[in-house]
Amino acid sequence: MATKMEVDVSEKLSPSLPAATGTVSTGGSVSVALHPLVIMNISEHWTRVSAQEGKPVQVVGALIGKQKGRNIEIMNSFELLIHSIDGEVIIDRDYYNTKEDQFKQVFSDMDFLGWYSTGELQPDADIKVHKQICQINESPVFLKLNPLGRSAELPVCIFESVIDLVDNEAKMRFVELPYVLATEEAERIGVDHVARVSASDSGELSAASEHLTAQHSAIKMLHSRVKIILDYVKAVQAGTVPKNHEILREAYSLCHRLPVLNTLKFREEFYDQYNDVSLITYMGVLTKLCSTMNQFVNKFNMVNDRQQMSRRMRGLLF
Repeated sequence: MATKMEVDVSEKLSPSLPAATGTVSTGGSVSVALHPLVIMNISEHWTRVSAQEGKPVQVVGALIGKQKGRNIEIMNSFELLIHSIDGEVIIDRDYYNTKEDQFKQVFSDMDFLGWYSTGELQPDADIKVHKQICQINESPVFLKLNPLGRSAELPVCIFESVIDLVDNEAKMRFVELPYVLATEEAERIGVDHVARVSASDSGELSAASEHLTAQHSAIKMLHSRVKIILDYVKAVQAGTVPKNHEILREAYSLCHRLPVLNTLKFREEFYDQYNDVSLITYMGVLTKLCSTMNQFVNKFNMVNDRQQMSRRMRGLLF
């Protein structure tokens, strides 16, 4: 779990996600902590795909994070590839397996927790997709975000699935889960940046946006001035502008102030820095390998100790 987080409790069903009678209920037993990064990822996914299609569309993705007992922390997400067959959403398992291998290499301490979808709640269709997710995780959670919802509350609801007997028939239904919004320091910086840039009417910008804007302005000014010098030199060569030896001497001096990239000294410094960065990368890979080997040895010793204990117990009993 995060070492230092800010939380904001939200336990109500969003008005933009109406519940279907007998299909969705409240009162889940799982405690969920949701990070803002997940909401931003889903919003970006829906906005990008809808802009490409030219209309609002449903998007589906996976939720990853950590789970300890009945406490779930949803920390990140990634997109899933879906196919529409006879009006039903089918998840591409090969694409999921590829993405799982990729995120396991980066987030080795996170597990697949469930899936997300956008739009209004459609219990029958969502349950069909949920059953496909159950083949990957026995008890996944389901996050529903309605980007078109008109409400002062956050249009996000999280559900778990339960099996109930209805008319002597086992049916799956969704149970809404209470959740808290948990943020870490890095996420607060990102959320502050997005919030300030989005509220452009106030003229307030984040520190990151101000820094990037200053760099962009400096590079743009440098480019414009270099272009002026280049145009002047070309005009002098073409004879359309009279020569000014003082300006030409300053331009010549400016060119000689630029770093010479073809010198032996530059190549030596460049390769030294390149080798240092490569060495640090290799050290990181070796450190990760040692950690993996250490975990493997610990698990092997644990299994071996259990086998020896089992043999001793059989020796005492027989």
